[in-house]
Amino acid sequence: MDPWNPQAMESNAVRSDEGAVPGAVVMQEKTSGLERIFQNVRSAWLDLAQSKDQQRLRDRIAACIEGRSGEISARRRAIELGRSYLALDSDGRSRFLRMLAEFDVDHASVQSVADRLRAAEDVDVQRSLRRELRETLTAPRTRLLRQFTSLPDGVKFLVDLRADLLQLRGHDPLLRDLEVDLRGLLASWFDVGFLDLRKVTWDAPASFLERLAGYEAVHEMRGWQDLKHRLQGNRRCFAFVHPLMPDEPIIFVEVALLSEIATAIAPLLARTDPGSALDPNDAEVAIFYSISNCQRGLEGISFGNALIKRVVSELSGEFRGLRTFATLSPIPGFRTWLETHAKGSDAPLAAMLAKRSWHRDPAVAEALRGPVMRLCAHYLLDERRSDGRALDPVANFHVSNGARVERIDWLGDLSAKALAESAGLMVNYLYKLDSIDANHEAYAVDRRIVASPAVRALAH
Repeated sequence: MDPWNPQAMESNAVRSDEGAVPGAVVMQEKTSGLERIFQNVRSAWLDLAQSKDQQRLRDRIAACIEGRSGEISARRRAIELGRSYLALDSDGRSRFLRMLAEFDVDHASVQSVADRLRAAEDVDVQRSLRRELRETLTAPRTRLLRQFTSLPDGVKFLVDLRADLLQLRGHDPLLRDLEVDLRGLLASWFDVGFLDLRKVTWDAPASFLERLAGYEAVHEMRGWQDLKHRLQGNRRCFAFVHPLMPDEPIIFVEVALLSEIATAIAPLLARTDPGSALDPNDAEVAIFYSISNCQRGLEGISFGNALIKRVVSELSGEFRGLRTFATLSPIPGFRTWLETHAKGSDAPLAAMLAKRSWHRDPAVAEALRGPVMRLCAHYLLDERRSDGRALDPVANFHVSNGARVERIDWLGDLSAKALAESAGLMVNYLYKLDSIDANHEAYAVDRRIVASPAVRALAH
């Protein structure tokens, strides 16, 4: 039985989700006559998009961009073009996106305006030409992208469109430029100031809860009871949502309210964890143990920093006893780095870690503990990308948000995934409120990672 079948849910099984109200819908397609027209047009456009008659499809795209027959007609055509895109197979979508990408900036026009701007001496003329240059530098294809918001759930459509682009772009310069155009639009629409922080509870619509569980990227949820455990008692979950995508989480964080910093993930995930009986009002520590981005199409647009700060503020206001905010985080790149760089005395370590069940032999585990912990500390603090950022993606995320590398936890996660990725190690990143800004500046400006004395001693 599918554990996420809503019929298996307890109280939520009988509740229906109200569904998203299209916030950007311009045309209301309620009447049967208009819907019949749209059905006919959609069928014709879909046949055209799937066919090899690319010139006719190019003409349809151009008509949308140029607003032929007026703005309302252009939006209607954009709606049908978007619906047709959704029905295309992967090859059809690739052809469509490559064709759309061809509606690029007119480089000759840009050069002409730039030449006139350089030659202009009058201040008012210069100001006018700068405006003209800005308009000329905007690719015509962005007009169609904006028109796609006329679709029901049009913003979600564009988010998914960019996800397709990220998969298809490769080294194609036109597709890459189209993706950059779309990323710019989405970045402005998804500014954190426009996002709502939602406390997710068991009373949320079943469809929203099912989506959230499906997006969990760190610690899998195996059914409704796992999800319920993470939403009740001393557990909390917060998500960012966008007003035009109210039924879709953008990013969410799961939190455990505890009496001390957690050093292993299994107790936090276990439904029978004794610590889950702690009264949240008695908690002194908030542990962020899972953060998941939900929308591939919003990749590269940062939400995590704002989410953590908002959740810290929310929890601090509700629970006055909270003194410590920290994570219990994976180290996903450690094993790969160790196996790639293991030489000399480190080579046997990599070989021992490659053996199955090494962690179940107390003597082997204890022999590995010291050297592996030291290598992990070095990896977190000293191994960098070409631009100076931390090599480990999770470390880069937290230290760029102003966290301190507080503690490395030996065998903190014994799941198969964690053993394969991090040799079972986890790490606590500490968010000390009066040091976040200074830590962020140290990393942003000097690429200096702030760490506790214990972790720094391990690394050196």
